[in-house]
Amino acid sequence: MSQNNHSGNLPPKPTKSKIATEKTIVNSLLSATLVGLSANRIEVEATFNRGLPGFAVVGLVSSDIQESKERVKSALLTNDFKFPPLKITINLSPSDIKKRGTHFDLSIALLIALQKNRLDESELYVFGELGLDGRVKSSSTLFPIILSLKEQGLLKRAIVPKDAMPHLSHIAGVEFIAVDSLTEAIELLKNKSYQASTQKFTYKADSIVVNEKVYYDDRSIDSDFRDVKGQNIAKRAALISASGMHNFMMEGNPGCGKSMIAKRLKDILPPLQEEDMLTIAKHQFLDGTTPDFLAKRPMRSPHHTATSASIFGGGSTQARIGEVALAHKGVLFFDELPHFSKNILEALREPLQDRKVNISRVHSKVEYEADIMFVGAMNPCACGNLLSKQKECRCSEQEIKRYRNRLSDPFLDRIDLFVVMQEISMEDKAGVSSKEMKKMVNRSFIIQKERGQDNLNGKLLEHEIDIFCKLTEEAEKILFSAIERFSLSHRSLGSIKKVARTIADLEESKDIEKRHILEALSYRKR
Repeated sequence: MSQNNHSGNLPPKPTKSKIATEKTIVNSLLSATLVGLSANRIEVEATFNRGLPGFAVVGLVSSDIQESKERVKSALLTNDFKFPPLKITINLSPSDIKKRGTHFDLSIALLIALQKNRLDESELYVFGELGLDGRVKSSSTLFPIILSLKEQGLLKRAIVPKDAMPHLSHIAGVEFIAVDSLTEAIELLKNKSYQASTQKFTYKADSIVVNEKVYYDDRSIDSDFRDVKGQNIAKRAALISASGMHNFMMEGNPGCGKSMIAKRLKDILPPLQEEDMLTIAKHQFLDGTTPDFLAKRPMRSPHHTATSASIFGGGSTQARIGEVALAHKGVLFFDELPHFSKNILEALREPLQDRKVNISRVHSKVEYEADIMFVGAMNPCACGNLLSKQKECRCSEQEIKRYRNRLSDPFLDRIDLFVVMQEISMEDKAGVSSKEMKKMVNRSFIIQKERGQDNLNGKLLEHEIDIFCKLTEEAEKILFSAIERFSLSHRSLGSIKKVARTIADLEESKDIEKRHILEALSYRKR
């Protein structure tokens, strides 16, 4: 007799599963992270699945983002939000880019708080660090990130901390929605009641308009050239250097005024465009300092004991900027030049020539702009008395040679103006003031810009030299004679033309004439 496999009182087993499945909502918001000096767009995604309750953040994130879990939890709980008994997964995509920064807090918290709402904000960026009570705070990398995204054309609208607006208001073309708290940000996204901040910034500086472009100029004087007695040749060279942003070196006995002249250069430098001022501010933020957004070019003067990493940037895992980047669009001053490391002096050749620096590490490679005006000061020998008529030099010929050999010919070839300072005398008198020199620099600046130059004379590219540095026939003869007599390199030839162009601009001369070439040649190192 055959037996049944089931009792007649029991229903047959179902052949197919009838368990209903719910579709999971995957919401996302946009944020960004810095990779070197450039920002990369990051998509912050969130899922809520059945399972053992938990909270995980994935996507190659750093420790400060992992710590955001505790900040987000506290901020949500203190604002009466109850965590669902679900497994919460936050993913920062793309997953092959290392993410850093506390500004991801707000986007993570918003995705959790609005888990049951469908978010459709494909172009809305969210930035902000959270306090434990739900306050939205700014961070040091926020300004560089937003400026970089704007320059790439990726950012049109963003939710940002209200306390960051005094800095972010400098960035035009972005709709900023400023919030004070997490609750305020939640209500914004729920109701889609976006209201852009109307805060605008006006620069406390004079402005110059040339060819429909605005240049800002802070004309305040901290240290006056009138304080430098005598040294008329050096002050003339300083004026030319500032007018065209030419590299400049001074040699002379201790106490003759080299450092005084160098430190007064920053007050007579040419005006700045807004884009340049924002780049300067970005570098200051990355250095951990709060910028003042003044229309004044920076000046950096590191000590000769500074390391190569502090000058050019470095770091074992994350490349950071150095003094060269902080001097971008301004002056990098090396006092006691031969006492700097040989490696540093030779590595300077790249930014002086190409106006950029490359930092290569195992985990990161960074290239950043370094459009600097280099100024150096040095003694004629180790004891400093070689050129003195009153004091006897204590150095041997071998010591003098060793001291001077620290500066290689390729490095010196990148210096446009070289001046040997005179000894101080009781008969020396005060000469031209910084205010008068600033007027001459600005007049030369306007002439250069009206000529259609993007770069100032000292930074002209090879093809631009032929376009803008037109010589008279007599001037060309003098230059050809100098090439044969002094065996000038191609770089030296271009440097002489650029210096002569600036001298001609100071005299408001259309073409470079014989006297301009002769004066430019007088500033070459012999």
